[in-house]
Formats: sequence, C-alpha cells, structure tokens
Amino acid sequence: MSTYDICFSPTGGTKKVSEFLSNQLNKDSINIDLTDRKTDFHDITLTSEDIAIIAVPSYGGRVPSPAIERIKQIQGNGAKTIIVCVYGNRAYDDTLVELLDCAQQAGFLVIAAVAAIAKHSIANRYATNRPDVDDYKQLHSFAELITEKLHQKNFTTPFIPGNRPYKKAGNVGIVPHITNDCTKCGVCASLCPVGAIDQENPAKVNKKICISCMRCVNVCPHNARKVNKLIISLVNIMLKKACSTKKECELYI
Repeated sequence: MSTYDICFSPTGGTKKVSEFLSNQLNKDSINIDLTDRKTDFHDITLTSEDIAIIAVPSYGGRVPSPAIERIKQIQGNGAKTIIVCVYGNRAYDDTLVELLDCAQQAGFLVIAAVAAIAKHSIANRYATNRPDVDDYKQLHSFAELITEKLHQKNFTTPFIPGNRPYKKAGNVGIVPHITNDCTKCGVCASLCPVGAIDQENPAKVNKKICISCMRCVNVCPHNARKVNKLIISLVNIMLKKACSTKKECELYI
C-alpha cells in the first residue's frame, strides 16, 4: 500500500495543505506534481490498496482546467481518496463537487473531502499567513477522523456540496508582465503549468492559454514579474465584502 499526494499548486498554498494531510496519513507519501506540464500522467497507476490525496486550488469556484485534464489521465483503480480544495477565503462554490466527479471518472474512490484556506493567489491581502496554527489544528483532527474511517474499512462517499451543472467558468484574464529587472533566465517559462510564456522572450505570453495562476510571479528569482497595481486594487475592492470574514476549514466524511 502506498500513499499519493497528487497536487496542483502553482503558488504553493494548496501544497501546504496537501503535504500536511499526506504526512498525517503517511510520512513516506509519493508526490505527484500536477503543475508539471512535462509529466506524462498516463504512466501513473494506483491500486485499490493505495490511498490518495488529490488537492487543487479553487479558481473562481471551479477546478483549474489543466488539473482536470491531468487527473483524468491517471489510473485510479479504486484507490481510497481524499479530495481537497484550497481557496483564498472567498468561497469554493462548485470546486469540490467538480473535483469529485473528475476523480471518480479517473477511477478513484472518494471517501472524504476537505476545504481549506490559503493566501489568495492574486489579492494577497486576503487570507495572508494561512493556513495558520488554528487551521493546522483543524486539519490534524480531520486527518485523525479520516484515518479512523479507513481503519473501519468504511469506504463510502460522503455528501459533497456543489451544483451540477457547475457555475460558469470565468477567465480572470490577469496576465503578469515583466519589469526591467527581467534577465530572461527562463525560470517562469519552464515552470508555467500551461506553457503560456515564450522561453526565448518571456515578455511574450499567450493570453489565450494563461490561467492567471500567478506562478510566474512567485517563482521569478529576480522579482521581475508583476501584476498592474490598478488591477490589483480593483480585485481587492471586488473581493473585500466576500473575503473580510474569516472562513474555517471544512471536512465532509
């Protein structure tokens, strides 16, 4: 039996949650990075004896489309699975139910679901420093309950909130630009989850495939990718009401 940490985490917030949960279940878990566009996920096969955590961020209340495509390529074969969505303190809307459907289509047996909070990837002023100490305490208790369910060989799928059909997926359309500090080192292009950045000229971004995940901003070693300050201000204003109240982690089991 192996434990798999299957995670799409462009800016690292989702990874913090999935790593913590997987370490609670098995400190020797196998990591599968769904943000790596160079990986052939068709080659990954689990068994019914395995345990998997599948974790994604919520983008506008939906699962990021590249994560959906890559999860469906994996052979789940009945692996007992905990699905996880991480959001920036606004709402996760239909993310969990969409992730449930995707995981089931790939052959995973979903036995639990977790919604957790991490710093908003665009409006960084919201959910700053989360997950925090209280979040980790909650996640630890969630892991204990999930472990107990596994020991009881209770592999039922819980009720998971959300709508079918899912809410309409919106294209945020926020594309970070380079500054004069850019050295054309190519890190942003090589690590872009969808290959939207030109390797030779990082100033060129394919706006049609960019998912506004902000990974390029986070991985640039020279802090040379930015989002327009006016756009950030507008996003902060739009999210202020929805994000001002602290949300708590949730478990469906």
